[in-house]
Amino acid sequence: MTTKKIATPKRTREILDKYGFHFKKSLGQNFLIDVNILENIMNHAGIDKQAAAIEIGPGIGALTEQLAIHADKVLAFEIDQRLLPILEDTLQGYENVQVLHRDILEADIRKTIDTYFKPEQPVHIVANLPYYITTPILMKLLRENLPVSSITIMIQKEVAERMAAVPNNKSYGSLSIAVQYYTHAEVIMNVPKSVFMPPPNVDSSVLQLTIRDTPPVNVENEELFFGVVQASFAQRRKTLRNNLTRHFKGTFDKEKIAQLLESAGIDGSRRGESLNMQEFASLANTFYHALEK
Repeated sequence: MTTKKIATPKRTREILDKYGFHFKKSLGQNFLIDVNILENIMNHAGIDKQAAAIEIGPGIGALTEQLAIHADKVLAFEIDQRLLPILEDTLQGYENVQVLHRDILEADIRKTIDTYFKPEQPVHIVANLPYYITTPILMKLLRENLPVSSITIMIQKEVAERMAAVPNNKSYGSLSIAVQYYTHAEVIMNVPKSVFMPPPNVDSSVLQLTIRDTPPVNVENEELFFGVVQASFAQRRKTLRNNLTRHFKGTFDKEKIAQLLESAGIDGSRRGESLNMQEFASLANTFYHALEK
């Protein structure tokens, strides 16, 4: 079994040189070279020897190694074929790790969980996600209603702040609502760009998402709810009345929009960033009933 930890500058460089590996910018590859940060992630991720872990984009195996030490079973999705022989080498001796050469965006994750993990086993997703594709991956994980307890991800600091933001904050927007509809979101640590090889252009944060059993609000139609939320933030400086009038053009006129806002008990001169999730739910449900008539 590997005795030298992978996540150090020296060991990472040795592995890259051994295989003549070159980073692909198009895949957003930045490898973590700080063991302390990985151990800190493990402390927060709630993983023990009863749990299973899924990793997205294992790279050369720095985080995978830590997951293998702490979890019962680890599944890692890697899209870059060049990394498969490297992972076979670096994770040698960890019998509880399985690397799948698949694109997470196209994978049937539920089926994979059923195939590889024990029934009723707690499943945690842990990943250092490529910045360019963070939101599509996360929204896929959340919308598929997977049997997962938590998602702990290292992502761009600014995006983590948006996902965990509360109303009346400049970071708060449709992404905050989308993520918090499915999870309780908390930024657990900030990570400087200097602990990556190569260093990215921005700092990162680790975001802990605890999956909710049920959404915190009752909505009649989820698609309409998210549509109303997105419309409300379409032009942040514009009022709700203006944004919603534009969104529902051809369905409701300006007077009807004003009437529906009043029915929902919401002042149309407010901006989207001032509404909490319950207010958005009331608004969306009011529009839903008007559309059903």
